[in-house]
Amino acid sequence: MRYLLLFLLPFTAILLQSTIFSFYGIKGTLPDLVLVFVVFFALINGARGGTIYGFLCGLLEDLYLGRFIGVNALSKAFTAYLVGHFQDRVFKENILVALIAVFFSTFINSLLVFFLALFTHDTFNVDMNIVVTVIYQSIYNTVLGVPLYLWYYKSSYQGILRSTGER
Repeated sequence: MRYLLLFLLPFTAILLQSTIFSFYGIKGTLPDLVLVFVVFFALINGARGGTIYGFLCGLLEDLYLGRFIGVNALSKAFTAYLVGHFQDRVFKENILVALIAVFFSTFINSLLVFFLALFTHDTFNVDMNIVVTVIYQSIYNTVLGVPLYLWYYKSSYQGILRSTGER
């Protein structure tokens, strides 16, 4: 059941982003719920698992969006690797750790998406408001991360997302 839910989370996140949250954008900015779940997964499961999960979730997002195939996969994999690298060094029970990770991961992921898209495509439009957009998205992701992390953390240690291995 754990793997089914981990498989369905990015689908649900993409569905919510493209339907409900499209009506509740902040200055035209939508949250990246897929990134939020990837960061949570990497924070709890480490760099290796986070990288694989980030790559698969990013690839799913790339396939859904239909442009720049591989850009989200690589950026989310690298972001998850960085977050997962600090997994043993942080106090995951503290929600502030997760929120800080989401906030800064949004910046890192956006920067990676920007450079990968810039270097891989000739017709990439550069908007001068990209920094403002990233700031709004970071705040949006962080605010949504509060209830999501409370559920995700509890579910990872006591609920349906709990690994059958050691914890």
